[in-house]
Amino acid sequence: MENTTKDYTHIKGWGIDADPENEPTYPMKKYTGDDHNRLNWIRPVQQPPSVEILHSNERPNLSAVFGTPVPPSGISGAIRRYAFKYSEGSYGHWLPLILADKINVIEGLIDDVKQGHIPNIFAEKGLKSEWKYNRKAFVQKAFIGALITTAVVAIVLKKKK
Repeated sequence: MENTTKDYTHIKGWGIDADPENEPTYPMKKYTGDDHNRLNWIRPVQQPPSVEILHSNERPNLSAVFGTPVPPSGISGAIRRYAFKYSEGSYGHWLPLILADKINVIEGLIDDVKQGHIPNIFAEKGLKSEWKYNRKAFVQKAFIGALITTAVVAIVLKKKK
């Protein structure tokens, strides 16, 4: 056991690819020595950022290529900026991002109404297929939604009196 730092043969499957004749692409692969040159690659030209890009605080810079279709904005954008102050391994990062997604849906609905488009929430949420194939769950969700809405309205009206 004192040799375990240098000898890993006690681990099942260790060194399985060490023998080139036991390598899955042998003999088709032509070894040119370039397999090890990939460690010395040159970073591609940086894509210029045209909008605010949120990236992990664990990375010193942006990745070479990134998406820019929807920059963070509004309340959900502020929550996203807050979330990216935390490590990707913490709840402080992921839970605010989930909340920001939910808020972004509401912001999108408000934007649709502002632009004169009335969203068809029934169709967009797939409720037609749920009614057709999973009617019990649909009725249950509708009942719970109605119950929660009634409770909220009752609480608001009670506070007004």
